[in-house]
Amino acid sequence: QVQLAESGGGLVQPGGSLRLSCVASGRTFSSYTMGWFRQAPGKEREFVTVINLNGGSTRYADSVKGRFTISRDNAKNTVYLQMNSLKPEDTAVYYCAASNSVCSGSACYRVRYDYWGQGTQVTVSS
Repeated sequence: QVQLAESGGGLVQPGGSLRLSCVASGRTFSSYTMGWFRQAPGKEREFVTVINLNGGSTRYADSVKGRFTISRDNAKNTVYLQMNSLKPEDTAVYYCAASNSVCSGSACYRVRYDYWGQGTQVTVSS
């Protein structure tokens, strides 16, 4: 069992940056593949990015490639999402998720997640 807590959301102008954090407690953080998802009003939750156990494999949704970066610090039980060049369409509640599955390369796109955080709101608006 693992508990996830996101932070770092807020209001930012278009073109701005935010860094989200997700702290995990419970079982060994380094044993989880970690992902970020988002859900905009009236839309389904969508995949944003994933990082494997040691950070050697990362994958991104096409909509955020080149703008968002996922990273993890296993010593701090934390996964980060650095978001640059934000657009109004990035407005959503952002969730981190943990998976018991191990992956590498493109297989990380297909990971199923076992635990979810409560989410943090990101609003991009002038």
